[in-house]
Amino acid sequence: MRLLLPLLLAVWVSAPFGCCSLPTSSCLQPPAKWCSSLDSAVQCGVLKQCLESDFSRSRRTEEPVQVGLYYESLCPGCRKFLTEMLFPTYLLLDIMSVTLVPYGNAQETPVAQKYTYECQHGKQECLGNMIETCIMNMTDMAFPIIFCMESSADVIGSAESCLKVYAPDLSMDKVMSCVNGDMGMQLMHQNALQTKALNPPHQYVPWITINGVHTEDLQEKAMSSLFTLVCSMYKGTKPAACGGSQKLHYKSYCHNE
Repeated sequence: MRLLLPLLLAVWVSAPFGCCSLPTSSCLQPPAKWCSSLDSAVQCGVLKQCLESDFSRSRRTEEPVQVGLYYESLCPGCRKFLTEMLFPTYLLLDIMSVTLVPYGNAQETPVAQKYTYECQHGKQECLGNMIETCIMNMTDMAFPIIFCMESSADVIGSAESCLKVYAPDLSMDKVMSCVNGDMGMQLMHQNALQTKALNPPHQYVPWITINGVHTEDLQEKAMSSLFTLVCSMYKGTKPAACGGSQKLHYKSYCHNE
């Protein structure tokens, strides 16, 4: 959206206010993509909100708080943290960035010029780790898709339906080509290297880093209230969600007419 600022300013005055000012059939993107283009912003009735959000980001001088999650796709504690703490906080705060590394307590074994993997929760977890890794390399909607998978009853079985919701242009066949090919193996090898490079070495999962640092105090605070931790560690002007001075001037309402 940053490159769209001049064009957005030109249509600011004429932009309709509120989410219901246009037929809902014209808004063909999920909420996470509404601000991805001028057309989407206009069609979904959030042009002013997108412009305000982009303007706020363009004036931000401090780096976002970097949250890293080293996890396993079928680890119960990992799934709970990702779906109930990490993803909701990510939606509420645009002052944080997220890095997901699905590997955890897996074991990598070199075989000839390739690698094989043994996962803590079996072959299905290795498959889940690989699917999520490939998705992260194939679409900018990876986090919502992974949230969708991890919050479902069947992590692996839900992958295709989650793709249809958040990235309909990315087919499950393309993802599985990555999973079963050299690309998936190399991507997982990078996950293994990242996990093995942790200092201190990880002792459990979910293993959380904040700005690249892991301590037991940071882990406990992140597990208890990641939202509070990110707000407290951000060095710039606090957003409204953190109780700061930045306020949202434009909000979307569907009025009773």
